[in-house]
Amino acid sequence: MFPEITESYLRENSLVKQFIDSYDKFVENGLQEIVDSQAVIEPQMEGVVVKLGRVSLGRPVVIEYDGSKRELWPMEARLRDLTYSAPLYLEMTQAVNGVEKKPENVYVGELPVMLKSKLCYLRGKNADELVQAGEDSHDPGAYFIINGTEKSLMTLEDLAPNRILVSREKDKEMTQAKVFSTRLGFRGRCTVDRTKDGKFYVTMPSYSKAIELMLVLKALGLDKDEKVLDAFPEQPEVRNDVLLNLESDEAKGRKDALESIGKRAAPGQPIEYQMKRAELLLDRYLLPHIGVNEKDRLAKAYFLCRMAERTVYVAYKLRSVEDKDHYANKRLKISGKLMEELFRYAFQFLVKDVTYQMERANVRGRKISMFAIVRPDALSDRIKYSMATGNWVGGHTGVCQPLDRYNYISAMSFLRRVTSPLAKKHPHHKARDLHGTHWGRLDPNETPEGPNCGLVKNLALFCEITTGAEEEPLEAMFKKAGVTLRA
Repeated sequence: MFPEITESYLRENSLVKQFIDSYDKFVENGLQEIVDSQAVIEPQMEGVVVKLGRVSLGRPVVIEYDGSKRELWPMEARLRDLTYSAPLYLEMTQAVNGVEKKPENVYVGELPVMLKSKLCYLRGKNADELVQAGEDSHDPGAYFIINGTEKSLMTLEDLAPNRILVSREKDKEMTQAKVFSTRLGFRGRCTVDRTKDGKFYVTMPSYSKAIELMLVLKALGLDKDEKVLDAFPEQPEVRNDVLLNLESDEAKGRKDALESIGKRAAPGQPIEYQMKRAELLLDRYLLPHIGVNEKDRLAKAYFLCRMAERTVYVAYKLRSVEDKDHYANKRLKISGKLMEELFRYAFQFLVKDVTYQMERANVRGRKISMFAIVRPDALSDRIKYSMATGNWVGGHTGVCQPLDRYNYISAMSFLRRVTSPLAKKHPHHKARDLHGTHWGRLDPNETPEGPNCGLVKNLALFCEITTGAEEEPLEAMFKKAGVTLRA
């Protein structure tokens, strides 16, 4: 029975389908979302801005020495040590004192193309056509050709973002609820700590010291003790801890709380600057996944209350700590997500370079044309460097590796490899162990001997990875159905 099921599944499903789908999703939506999040380029020139519009991609081409262009197929890229990439165009519109000029569709760089993706010439070809193009008809694709070398992106295993994880810190005798808050490429660790005597403290990126929870709640809009008490459940253990924290809190309202945070964040500065600095910390760096605007402050306050509530339950042993090795608390970053991170990083350099070139041309009194201003190498070189060396955004190394072509099975295994960001030098016994939630997801046998044991894994044969979905439509659907969303 099982051989027939396996044969039927493999006939209808490619083992690398999710990687190609993820890359296609990045090309269709991810690129445009990154450009839209930037929206405008504002050089230090009075009344001049550049509005960014639609992103468009061509098909892979090669430019010969005589300037002629023609289609570049994967086999030619391998033989001539070329990068199999597509030209990337971006619509740019200059606006001077509110008056927009004619939009220009500017060539901004090259994007490496995944084989068998929607940008690849091999997509949809039958076995005979693939052989005619110099390809193996059984080759699954889902890899890149960089400087003539076949390169595969490793699937990265990481802790789930925007999810509350509660742990007991034995050395400090405290309970900690932490969230890896992620928004538009920014990832910050926000925590609520409960000490052994029941005091709550908040930590966030860009400010190293802990701040009292009640102070933060009042600064976010829960400016009265009654509002703070209403935000927590009437559980006796929770209520006792909240009352204890309110007793020691001296801030009388929102303004007092902001001033107190501002004095710590920017000591010795004018009071107006301190207030702005406190608001910036709370808006930009505290739980940015909820939002970065003033209207999102109250939602952040309630989220912090849920985090504090969870630490109390764990401290009083009403709830167990979160298991970091449980696969519900893990996420796998596949090709589309990894390319999105890399493109966001490289695009920031392009924006800085365009800003610098415009200011330079303005100082020299030259006429500003976007075709002359944009240097495609600013984007292309950074993407190509990361894919050639494997050094990725966030300090990860070995993300992009040469494809193992020892035989067909080793190539398939390599494409489905999952790597953990943990250092192989440290023991990490629990992280290396086989967990019950690996069943049906990861192969229990296929892991290397030695220091990488349990850190480098492989997907199970029938395992598929979803490419993710947008949160807003789902939240709207739950709210319409009357479901209360709680952390």
